[in-house]
Amino acid sequence: MRLSLEYRITIGAGLLELGDDGRVYNSYVVAMPDGTWQVHRKLHVFEHPNISAGDQFTVFDTPHGCRVGVLICYDNNIVENARATALLGAEILLAPHQTGGCNSVSPRGMKPVDPAIWARRDEDPAAVEAELCGPKGRGWLMRWLPSRAHDNGMFLLFSNGIGPDDDEIRTGNAMVLDPYGEIIAETRGAGDAMVVADLDASLLPTSSGRRWLRARRPELYGSLVQHTGQEQETRKVRFGET
Repeated sequence: MRLSLEYRITIGAGLLELGDDGRVYNSYVVAMPDGTWQVHRKLHVFEHPNISAGDQFTVFDTPHGCRVGVLICYDNNIVENARATALLGAEILLAPHQTGGCNSVSPRGMKPVDPAIWARRDEDPAAVEAELCGPKGRGWLMRWLPSRAHDNGMFLLFSNGIGPDDDEIRTGNAMVLDPYGEIIAETRGAGDAMVVADLDASLLPTSSGRRWLRARRPELYGSLVQHTGQEQETRKVRFGET
C-alpha cells in the first residue's frame, strides 16, 4: 500500500493470507493509489492440503477509470471463471501465474524445461528461448490464453514466474493482450523483465467478445450450473489422481 500511494500506481502482489476464519488462502492483493485495496482468493487450489479455496469472484472499480477482475493461475484455465468475471463488468483481467515447464500428466501437455539448457542460458540464449517459448511455455499459453481475452472482450495482463521453482523451471512469457486476443507486449527472455503497454479503451465496445456477451441467451444456459457427477476437487484434476 505504501508504494502504491508513494508512486501513484496500482500494484498487485501474491501472498499467503491468514483469513479471519483461521484458514490460509492463496491470495492476490491489489493496492490502489487512492488508498483502497482488494483481495482475490484463488478459487481452484492444489498447492498444499492446508490452503483453502476462495468462494467468490473479485471485480472492482479503480481510480484509473476502469473495472478490473483478478483470477489466479489455474482459475484462468476454467472458461466459466473468465466469463463470469467479464459479466461482472471487468474490462481488464489480472492473471498472475506460476506456470510453464510443468510435468503435465497429459501426453500433449507441458513438460519440464531441460535444466542443462537453463543453466547455460547466458552462453546459449537462443536455446533457452526455444525452451521457454516452445510447447513447454509460450506455445502452451497460446493454445488458450488469447481466447480468454478475445471471447470475453477484456484486456488481459499475464504475469508469470521464471526460473527454478522447486524441481521445475518456470517459463516467464509475461504479456499484455488486447480484447481481440492480440499480444500488445511480451517478454521472451530468460530473466526478470517488465512488460509495459498502453491500453486503448476504445477497443472494448467493438471487440468480438463484447458483441458476443450482448448476444447471450441466458435462458438456455441452465446446464452450466447443474452438477454432472463428473466434477472433481482441483487437486485430483490437476495431478491426475483417482
